[in-house]
Amino acid sequence: MRTATDAAAVTAELTTVPAHERVALVDPRFVGHVHALRLALTDPRFPAAAVRGALSVQPEARTALVRAVTATAATARTLGQGGGAPAAAPGTGAVPAVGNPGQAVRVGATEAAETDASARGAAGAATAGAVGTAAPDRVADAPTADGVTAAHSRVDDLAAALDAEGVTVHRPELGVLVADVPADAEARAAARDAVAAVDDERVRLRSAVKARDGFFTTYCISPYSRYIARWCARRGLTPNQVTTASLLTALIAAACAATGTRPGFVSAGVLLIASFVLDCTDGQLARYSLQYSTLGAWLDATFDRAKEYAYYAGLALGAARAGGGDDVWALALGAMVLQTCRHVVDFAFNEANHDATANTSPTAALSGRLDSVGWTVWLRRMIVLPIGERWAMIAVLTAVTTPRITFYVLLIGCALAACYTTAGRVLRSLTRRAKRTDRAAHALAELADSGPLAELVAKAAPRKASSYLAPLSAALGAAAVLAGTAAAGFGSWVPVGCAVLYAVLAGVAVAAPLKGPLDWLVPPLFRAAEYGTILILAAYAEVNGALPAAFGLVAAVAYHHYDTVYRIRGGTGAPPRRLVRAIGGHEGRTVVVTAAAALLHHQNQGFTIALTALAAVLALAVLIESIRFWVSSGAPAVHDETGEPA
Repeated sequence: MRTATDAAAVTAELTTVPAHERVALVDPRFVGHVHALRLALTDPRFPAAAVRGALSVQPEARTALVRAVTATAATARTLGQGGGAPAAAPGTGAVPAVGNPGQAVRVGATEAAETDASARGAAGAATAGAVGTAAPDRVADAPTADGVTAAHSRVDDLAAALDAEGVTVHRPELGVLVADVPADAEARAAARDAVAAVDDERVRLRSAVKARDGFFTTYCISPYSRYIARWCARRGLTPNQVTTASLLTALIAAACAATGTRPGFVSAGVLLIASFVLDCTDGQLARYSLQYSTLGAWLDATFDRAKEYAYYAGLALGAARAGGGDDVWALALGAMVLQTCRHVVDFAFNEANHDATANTSPTAALSGRLDSVGWTVWLRRMIVLPIGERWAMIAVLTAVTTPRITFYVLLIGCALAACYTTAGRVLRSLTRRAKRTDRAAHALAELADSGPLAELVAKAAPRKASSYLAPLSAALGAAAVLAGTAAAGFGSWVPVGCAVLYAVLAGVAVAAPLKGPLDWLVPPLFRAAEYGTILILAAYAEVNGALPAAFGLVAAVAYHHYDTVYRIRGGTGAPPRRLVRAIGGHEGRTVVVTAAAALLHHQNQGFTIALTALAAVLALAVLIESIRFWVSSGAPAVHDETGEPA
């Protein structure tokens, strides 16, 4: 903590802070909730954040802050304004406080500060780039108490100056929380009363839960998982540790299911629910304690899929080991293919439309009107079978039925959900008047995952954009390779020819920028074609181990596609083109798999070995690049706060 009396002192203090650390400025007259300060000073996701009387700045905005200090001081001198300047301090060990001459606010790592100028309110901890105390993700400009006269604060001037510099200053939504700089004793007393009237810990707990979540999560998990999150925060546990615990619990559940016994299936169902509780807890802990991180975003995004698909494999192994033995690997692979394609539909549609202009649609307007009818909101969220409902259904069915029945119900439920969501989005796209941006077209091209073959065709194909050429070409190519493979069967060269035709049509689909109303369908069509071809060939092979090997191959490729999605969501772009080319792109892998089936069908285990080797090589390549990127790239800290069920 440092105290500065003028702009020169602030600038001097800033020069003593290492460049990689965050700094915070707090007016010592600040009166407000502890949690209001946490939200302004300790959220690592934004270059700058502010509430009235408090401002924090990340290293990338430090230069702009110094310029702002100089500019506001010059303005103050010109206008003849008196008073002291805010003080600055490093974000190591304590939240820096600032103020007018003779007014120093002492704020320690976990203590609340109270001076004659601030009632109960300055608190929190900011360490270099991280936060000690913590918070949810939602909070903003709170109304001051009736009759409160707000004082002029240099800290607010600095926040406005940063905005003028082009630095985005995040102003958290405070709701009922108080953050104010009272001008006199009467105003200070009113602000103190307003602080005392609201329990900020209850607000903090409530805000730890996503605003939009599935019915099962909202009513069956979150009412108690938020308290687990607080328990974890008070014991110093991190969201990443909870995420890892969730993964380990799900893997143990998969191992129990793999035993093929009724006690194993019951244990698997119970542990799967426990894993989901921890999965909710990690996000709530991140919001409660403001521990957002790049690594955490990656772990949270990818572990959900790893847990679910590992559980599918456990069920398939358990079915084979149960009395009488039942081979459900094709169902397990089908469930993974369907679920992954559903997610790609979600991702591609959102990327195509999130920054579109003139984005209006009668279908979307109808959906908005239905949102005002409470029960329809929950019904529509349940119809799409989000992760909470899906995992609860899988857990119960595992415990009381068989793996085959579990997969049948899962496939039917996911197919209905996929039809509902895709049809709704197609209707929205056809009735929507929207102009899609170059950024959206680039994101869809990256999601397409085109390899060298498609790129070669795209360079030779006409590049004139057409409203429906891209999805039509992708659909024709997908239909050709899937129908040809299904009709010809295992060992024929017909699927190879169909795969080559698919590669050509895939190149035509991506030759022009993907800005058409239905161009978001291109990536999911490519996923369905590639994954579906692998599934059909492995099922037709009737070779021992072919389906489990195909499951592993699709899992490796799906990981690459999920990794691409979450990089784009984080604003860092897709994996390097050298990696995409090295692993062949979707069309190249499809040609390779069909060729392997045609060449190796006479060998007993040849196709299985080929799929296994391909899966291992792909998994190694994408994992090395993915881990390198997320751990060391310096990508921005992000977290899924959309509330959209996965």
